[in-house]
Amino acid sequence: SFSGGVFTYLIHVGEGTVTNGNDSKKFKGDVRGSGVPSRVIHIRRLPSDITEAEVISLGLPFGDVTNLLMLKAKNQAFLEMNSEEAAQNMVGYYSTVMPIIRHHPVYVQFSNHKELKTDNSPNQERAQAALRALSTSHVDTAVAAPSTVLRVVVENLVYPVTLDALCQIFSKFGTVLRIIVFTKNSQFQALLQYPDGASAQAAKLSLDGQNIYNGCCTLRISFSKLTSLNVKYNNEKSRDFTRPDLPSGDSQPTMEHPAMATAFTPGIISAAPYAGTTHAFPPAFAIQPAGKSHLSGRVHSTMSTQKSVYGDVMRVKILFNKKENALVQMSDSTQAQLAMSHLNGQRLHEKPLRITLSKHTSVQLPREGHEDQGLTKDYSNSPLHRFKKPGSKNYSNIFPPSATLHLSNIPPSVVEDDLKMLFSSSGAMVKAFKFFQKDHKMALIQMGSVEEAIESLIEFHNHDLGENHHLRVSFSKSSI
Repeated sequence: SFSGGVFTYLIHVGEGTVTNGNDSKKFKGDVRGSGVPSRVIHIRRLPSDITEAEVISLGLPFGDVTNLLMLKAKNQAFLEMNSEEAAQNMVGYYSTVMPIIRHHPVYVQFSNHKELKTDNSPNQERAQAALRALSTSHVDTAVAAPSTVLRVVVENLVYPVTLDALCQIFSKFGTVLRIIVFTKNSQFQALLQYPDGASAQAAKLSLDGQNIYNGCCTLRISFSKLTSLNVKYNNEKSRDFTRPDLPSGDSQPTMEHPAMATAFTPGIISAAPYAGTTHAFPPAFAIQPAGKSHLSGRVHSTMSTQKSVYGDVMRVKILFNKKENALVQMSDSTQAQLAMSHLNGQRLHEKPLRITLSKHTSVQLPREGHEDQGLTKDYSNSPLHRFKKPGSKNYSNIFPPSATLHLSNIPPSVVEDDLKMLFSSSGAMVKAFKFFQKDHKMALIQMGSVEEAIESLIEFHNHDLGENHHLRVSFSKSSI
């Protein structure tokens, strides 16, 4: 949830399912939270000034919208998709990536109604007119697209945007065949090829002018004069999904990171596949405690250390009656999105991390004289914050969790064996190590697994190496 840049989320520990917090009130025969698939989608908590076009645009990336019923007085709407499969894709997607319309989290679920029957009232006539206009512009293939290749320019690049991120955004409109990212005239750009013009047209229509993050990283999309892309390497700068056999070239990372391959796990960042909206990720965590008595300290150390890789943690609260759950408040919503998209689904202490939006707008500190057994901690003045400075270079070093860690701030007296011994002291396996050739203050260390690397980062980031040097640890984009 958003409130003046404050974003909080619920950390859940364990194997259980995560719900989106829908209540169980009834409306016109609809049971909230119904999991029975239907072509009709029930959308709740819409902003009071919502337009028909915005509601329709929620469904367009998943298929044709065949009917719409607006209930503005109740801040609700019903959307009918052309097939049950399209509706299932829509509900499945939004159960993981909650849509935000003008700072309002919007709740999407199946309706108990199997079809919509609308009247001829002025309100419904307006809805039907919007439906005809938007659906026609979305699916009209009579007007041929100039090209299947789009040119994408990202303006106001405050946060890093990667090839994987763009693939995740643009794949909502069709299969991305090939993509190339590059910098030209000091602007981050991409060329992206679809198999057909209709997909390219739909992506341009919905994404042109949209922000990847709130207030920045604006997409400017045009049709390229190219008719096809020629990709020679599969790495972080180019990708041909029809040719997985291509070499990586120049020792660049090959294909996408395993962290990106989880079903319904968002990519590196999220953007709206429809006009007028942006996404907020529902972030969540599962931490397996060594024992109940150690849970509080372990969750706090995990949140304050690991989360600072993707943003600055302000406050953490372990829930009193459900100590396997916690609330984490980040510095702003973009940092929360980064943390969630990288960490949701990762394993920590043999449990998967699960994340969901919190109904709380901030983490409240206990009132004076009301101690809560150390369950709530304030990290707003922590010296470990990596992103306090605007435009910090740390934003360009954000990568998904990997088995290889980047180490920096190593003093001259510390040698390879010292660091290998340190990282194996927790019982983890060190598979490889390499100092940077030109700078022995930095090194790469490869752990036995991604999970071991995550736990090692938590354990050894800010570790005192002597000589007034505290070790800095982050995930690496490279392997040894």
